[in-house]
Amino acid sequence: MKVSIELTFTPLQNDFEEHIISFIKKLRASGFTVLENPLSTQIYGEYDEIMTFLTKEIKESFESMDNVLLYMKMVKSDRSDYESDF
Repeated sequence: MKVSIELTFTPLQNDFEEHIISFIKKLRASGFTVLENPLSTQIYGEYDEIMTFLTKEIKESFESMDNVLLYMKMVKSDRSDYESDF
């Protein structure tokens, strides 16, 4: 099953930038389709593979910080090629 996942990673501490950059670099190196914008990062692929990957990376990221939020939206389909028609 293909999924599209939007992630917004928000460390709640002063050294937030290094943690965000590290997380995005791990997403980029994952082999999944990854699209970025200034407010969030999207990752696309097979549900089981992405969730296995994200579970590991989110846990590692959370363990490296005292306070952090992660917002995640998931859609059942690969929306990586979406283009608005208006």
